[in-house]
Amino acid sequence: MNVRFACPECGTEHEIQAPTDPVWRCECGHEQHLILPGADDTRLISCVTCGNGQVYRRKNFPQWLGMLLLAGACTAFFILQGLYLPTAAWIILLGSAAFDLVLYLIVGDVIVCYRCQARHYGLPRQKAYDPFELATAEKFRQEKLRRQQVKG
Repeated sequence: MNVRFACPECGTEHEIQAPTDPVWRCECGHEQHLILPGADDTRLISCVTCGNGQVYRRKNFPQWLGMLLLAGACTAFFILQGLYLPTAAWIILLGSAAFDLVLYLIVGDVIVCYRCQARHYGLPRQKAYDPFELATAEKFRQEKLRRQQVKG
């Protein structure tokens, strides 16, 4: 399992390959205690960096790139329809849908922590993790805002 997360102090992105040391140190001097899963654990019980038990599953694919592909296909469809080339327009639209399906089947999942946004890679593909829930994400966003108000 690999973990990608931001340092809570300086915000620098770091990636840890198969963490084995329970103490991690950033270049800024911040020290973080990691919660390492057992050797026989195939399911992530809690976030490695913050210990939060609420995580969600999403595709390991940049959302901006997916939206760019969708917007490009829709734009091409409308332009070709406007040029009275319906066959080409539908080929573009259906081809992009087929390409999207292939990407969905090929691209693996990543497990993301609601609290610290740490991304856990390399876990076996499982449906045991719930997908993203807006209400849970909002709860942790509000928690983060309250912590910032107390600091400031």
